Amino acid sequence: MKEKRAAIYVRVSTSEQDTALQETVLREYCDRRGWSCVVYQDKAQSGARNDRPALDTMLSDMRRRRFDVVVVWKLDRLARSLKQLLTIGEECRSLGVGLVSLRQNIDTTLPAGRLTFQILGAVAEFERELLRERVKAGMAQAKRTGKHVGRPALRKFQTTDIDRMRQLRSNGTSVRKLAKDFETTQWMVARLTNRSSRQPSQQV
Repeated sequence: MKEKRAAIYVRVSTSEQDTALQETVLREYCDRRGWSCVVYQDKAQSGARNDRPALDTMLSDMRRRRFDVVVVWKLDRLARSLKQLLTIGEECRSLGVGLVSLRQNIDTTLPAGRLTFQILGAVAEFERELLRERVKAGMAQAKRTGKHVGRPALRKFQTTDIDRMRQLRSNGTSVRKLAKDFETTQWMVARLTNRSSRQPSQQV
């Protein structure tokens, strides 16, 4: 069989911390499995960041099929949120790349590990559906009690407001100042002061 190539990903959050322990243990694990390995190392990088340099490089190499499995000390080294973890896990799956978390005994190269990730994905989808249902229920309750739902009510500009705005604009008043004075957006000021406008009143 062809020797598997492993990408070892290690990360620490501060410059005072060291990745040496993670690297040593993970290299030994790869040796026991008969895998060759290359290390991707992020130092002083928060797990909440999606744009970590070594992680970006590893994902880019993964898309080029430069290794067959990603090995981490713990899943929180790879991602801090379930959403990010599942996104990386799904990309690994779509590319045929395994994912191993040593401390949590997860190995998607094996059936049990694949099942674990499927369960995590199902739980995340369930949570998203619960959130959507809570939002819908809240909006329905607001409507029942007569509360406004959605964007604030639109403001109407009367003809006198528009004429005054146009006069000030023609006298050199900036769009920015008009937007501030009339409590609207610069886009709306530009629209209302356009001579092609023929509406007797406008909304913003």
